[in-house]
Amino acid sequence: FAIRLQEEQYYSEQHSSLINKAYQTLLNPLSRGLYLLELSGVEPAQETDCDADSAFLMEIMEINEKLAEPKNEDILEEIETLIKVKQEELTREVTAAFERDDLQEAKRLLAKMKYFSNLEDKLKAKKMPS
Repeated sequence: FAIRLQEEQYYSEQHSSLINKAYQTLLNPLSRGLYLLELSGVEPAQETDCDADSAFLMEIMEINEKLAEPKNEDILEEIETLIKVKQEELTREVTAAFERDDLQEAKRLLAKMKYFSNLEDKLKAKKMPS
């Protein structure tokens, strides 16, 4: 590979980068769903869209409040399990919505998945040693 032409090396690097990006997009259910929406010409839900129901928003708020409390390993494990279960449930629902070609439902569910993805990021940050 080292003796190949510069141009070939450049193209190989570019393709490698694109393949890695595609793999990362398809690996995560949220990014995969957002990409499928994009391919279908549907704009993903924005944070300013207020389609989420109040019960869902209350659930998110309660989890955020628990995450804001002082570090407690038992509570963090409980939250981690809850987030994992919710993400798996939403992934199944999004898959079913795409299979039915119900893009608006998929969009709504992906917006919920974003909330849980943000909670997961907060949880990971909280669990990191200080």
